[in-house]
Amino acid sequence: MAKHVSLTPATRFLKDSKVVFSEHPYAYLEHGGALHSASELGWDPYAVVKTLIMQDQDAKPLVVLMHGNRKVSTKNLARQIGAKSVEPCAPEVANRHSGYLVGGTSPFGTRRAMPVYIESTILTLPKILINGGQRGYLVGIDPLLCVTLLGARAVQCALAEALS
Repeated sequence: MAKHVSLTPATRFLKDSKVVFSEHPYAYLEHGGALHSASELGWDPYAVVKTLIMQDQDAKPLVVLMHGNRKVSTKNLARQIGAKSVEPCAPEVANRHSGYLVGGTSPFGTRRAMPVYIESTILTLPKILINGGQRGYLVGIDPLLCVTLLGARAVQCALAEALS
């Protein structure tokens, strides 16, 4: 396993912003998601944040940051952001908007600027792990940086993850 991951657009963005972050590489598993990375790294999945690329009824992209063990209520999200509807983007569309591969999507250093929404309870955590711009690579940061660096807007749209 790699001890250091090469520079990604996300880590370049964080370094340019003078942000100190910890690096957390892990063995990536296709469709493993945040629950897998949390398990690999010994973290609570509640503090491992997923970066989801979604779109509104006009196909305008947006970023949603959600706890690793929660799902997004698209109805609640749409209501809070003044959209008629919100749905996840198809993987190839998400890749195009973000510039990252699904499974390695970071909210930092995206190809195009998109509005960012963050589940409000994430902001109460002392530290989060969030994707560093590559599959199998998370970075540890203060969640308030999502607000200061990305202008993330707090929303309340979490649903409990169904345990399989």
